[in-house]
Amino acid sequence: MRYQIKAMVRVVIDTNVFVSALLSADGGARAVLRLALKRDIQPVFGNALFAEYEGLLARSQMWAQCPLNEGERASLFEALLSVSDWVRIHFLWRPNLPDEADNHVLELAVAAGAVGIITANVRDFGRAELLFPSVRILSPGDFLKWRQKR
Repeated sequence: MRYQIKAMVRVVIDTNVFVSALLSADGGARAVLRLALKRDIQPVFGNALFAEYEGLLARSQMWAQCPLNEGERASLFEALLSVSDWVRIHFLWRPNLPDEADNHVLELAVAAGAVGIITANVRDFGRAELLFPSVRILSPGDFLKWRQKR
């Protein structure tokens, strides 16, 4: 009998997906977080993405309409970190994206060997100067469709 082990899909979950999952009715963003928390996909984090998430969580005015309180949001982030793989970036691909603040996300995906970046900011990532064909840039909904086809 042969056993086939399916490799876990490594992805970078952009901060805007986390925000969308908490503040909007975006079922795709919530589904992506559920997949991560159930360990059906392998999120990856690096120093810069971690700092971006922490900075985002510290903006109290942003969360005024969020059904989760500060402690619950922090617990959700900690749960996401607990199922994530930490990746060190050893090479920077700069300049690359129109928005300098997005470069670290692409660099993390490349360093991690991730299949994709899940983001609401698909258009800006699509305007990269350097192309990495192995890294897909997908909205949460498109990622879910892609994953279903696999």
